[in-house]
Amino acid sequence: MSLFDHSIKELEEKIHNKEITVQDLVDTSFNRIKETDEQVQAFLTLNEEMSLEKAHELDNDTDKSQRLFGIPAGLKDNLMTKGLRTTAGSQMLKNFNDPLFNATAVEKLNGAGAVTIGKLNMDEFAMGSSNEKSSFQSTRNPWNTDYVPGGSSGGPAAAVASGQVKFALGSDTGGSIRQPAAFCGVVGMKPTYGLVSRFGLIAFASSMDQIGPITHTVEDNARVLEVIAGQDKMDMTSAAKDVPAYTEQLTGDVKGLKIAVPKEYLAEGVAPEVKEAVMNALKVYESLGATWEEVSLPHTKYAVATYYLLSSAEGSTAMGRFDGVRFGERSENADNMIDMYKMSRAEGFGEEVKRRILFGSFTLSAGHHDAYFRKAQKVRTLIKQDFEKVFENYDVIIGPTTPTQAFKFGEKTDDPLTMYRHDALTIPVNLAGVPGISVPCGFSEEGLPFGMQIIGKHFDESTVYRAAHAYEQATDHYTKRPALGGESK
Repeated sequence: MSLFDHSIKELEEKIHNKEITVQDLVDTSFNRIKETDEQVQAFLTLNEEMSLEKAHELDNDTDKSQRLFGIPAGLKDNLMTKGLRTTAGSQMLKNFNDPLFNATAVEKLNGAGAVTIGKLNMDEFAMGSSNEKSSFQSTRNPWNTDYVPGGSSGGPAAAVASGQVKFALGSDTGGSIRQPAAFCGVVGMKPTYGLVSRFGLIAFASSMDQIGPITHTVEDNARVLEVIAGQDKMDMTSAAKDVPAYTEQLTGDVKGLKIAVPKEYLAEGVAPEVKEAVMNALKVYESLGATWEEVSLPHTKYAVATYYLLSSAEGSTAMGRFDGVRFGERSENADNMIDMYKMSRAEGFGEEVKRRILFGSFTLSAGHHDAYFRKAQKVRTLIKQDFEKVFENYDVIIGPTTPTQAFKFGEKTDDPLTMYRHDALTIPVNLAGVPGISVPCGFSEEGLPFGMQIIGKHFDESTVYRAAHAYEQATDHYTKRPALGGESK
């Protein structure tokens, strides 16, 4: 059996009908990891003993009707897991072996019967776009291991793409689910801010972070979101919204759907083959009865600068708790308390995290707060208003997820500004707090996937999923598999 062969729903039914066992699925997952992870390097910590124990427990359970029952899952390593090491990809937390609680999203997966196979690699504290900023290892793109898988949720996207787990949870602050999903040819959803509890997620920028699922198909993705979404008393930013049955909206019917295509999302900097793939996708929508028109999101050009000002400011504040006192790396070379603070942070944090701490601290400092941070908040409001204006007349916004295909390792390492600009099409979604999904929409001449981004109104994931599913089922991109992770098709 391959985890590629069946949908989550089909696997649930097979377990319920006793055609397979949870043990079978868990064994399949670990066997695939043993076959491929030396090349992919997606996992930082495996949970084999506890997974096998849970599989045995679930196989003896008389009620096998829950959503995600027995399904192998991977978790980005910034989600707290009780009794299982959680590092956030940083040496600062390399020995954080026994967190005392689970993140709410993890608790919901456990309650549904999903099996946590292990913790997945990421850019340190989610500050990166290529997975090259992990302090442990560099995850590889399953389609071509010379290329990056994207970041910061590169481990989750690569693990799903290579068939190691059936789904994974990532986090998205400026594109960190959607960009690696695009690079790895899978489906990645960044939900509306507040739809999924952030309790137990190690924060980067708390006004933008969101947890979301990465899967092979849109239906699988919607199925996972149904489980992890919902208000949480432990997270005051989680919204008091009922969670719709997203999977029931996947009808394939998009007749009358009104699509907006921002001219800024197909402008200079977007590779011609990426633009062509999106234009071909729009023709598919036309054949399905949808209509599209070009629109403008005029403040898009300020999104990257706005994002890095605000996220670095929030990130520098979030990193303040890692001081070597209560938890995290503590320098053994310090002679006094002040040196201990300095040396622990110098030794525990990587260069990218230090860069953003310095930038964020400068932004928040006396004399600069009004000039930078407050002004960036005003521009953020303008970006949000751009989306609101477009959504007065259109149902969804469509464009590329990334300007290009995945890039090679080391290609942008020495040029952080170019790396930052690579997230220009995903960042506005986080600034506005709206939902966005990336679905495969084609391949480059080198055989690397492209992603198309579908953006919706606040808490209108149902329409986003409906549009994504209709396109997916009208094409065959989602059936393609990297040779590394399964049979090439």
